[in-house]
Amino acid sequence: MTVVPHANNHRVVFITGASSGIGYAAALAFAKSGANVIVTARRIDRLATLETAVQRLPSPHGAIFAVAADVRDAADIQRAMTKGVEHFGHIDVLVANAGVGQRGAVVDSDWDDLETLLRTNIDGVLHSVRAAVPVMRKQGGGHIIIVSSVVANMTAPYTACYSASKAFVSSLANSLRLELEGDQITVTDMRVGRTATEFNEKRLGASGYAARAPKLPVMPAEKVGEAMVKAVNKRQKTVVLRFFDRLIIWANSLLPGIIGRRALKQYRV
Repeated sequence: MTVVPHANNHRVVFITGASSGIGYAAALAFAKSGANVIVTARRIDRLATLETAVQRLPSPHGAIFAVAADVRDAADIQRAMTKGVEHFGHIDVLVANAGVGQRGAVVDSDWDDLETLLRTNIDGVLHSVRAAVPVMRKQGGGHIIIVSSVVANMTAPYTACYSASKAFVSSLANSLRLELEGDQITVTDMRVGRTATEFNEKRLGASGYAARAPKLPVMPAEKVGEAMVKAVNKRQKTVVLRFFDRLIIWANSLLPGIIGRRALKQYRV
């Protein structure tokens, strides 16, 4: 296997869930910035499309290396990490992005849906972090971006398990930051708001919104990808992209009962 020589101006970024949406946009944004990207997902055909998109970027741009992997499987993600290091020689940034949504009552939802949600959104982040950190420690530092959500602190009937999974990873990011500061590893808690991706269409469980569901502003996935590059450049600890998203987080903290009641009307199906 050909190893791409290490260069000071070429970061290597490992991105999970890169077959679509935010992960796809992040790969393009980092490649545009000159970074080499290792992209993983279960859908290898989508990764092939991403490879072509990166190769067609205006020069100069970073290289791309795709590995099919399932974040729910610790051995699988470790294998992808090993292959990525063999190919590029090192890992500077982990973007723990892979995730799924789910809607439905906690008690009545299909257990297979809940298990898929928890194993992807929680186990997937843990597997990714545990695979990346030993590599970063050996090379003397790195950066981890954990993709969370503005709903991480929301009282969220009918999306309770999804919100709880994001609360978990935000809490993990803040604790992990202190655990790893001695290793010169920065950890970013990235609280993402509503984004134009296929996330809603692929959401597990009940489908559709209540008739009175509010229309919330949606941002392009490219905005999130570009913000990730900025977060690494500036070593940001917490990222919230829009003022509107900050309002949601503040409201969730100050008026949880009111927000919960509104969510109850929105998500009941």
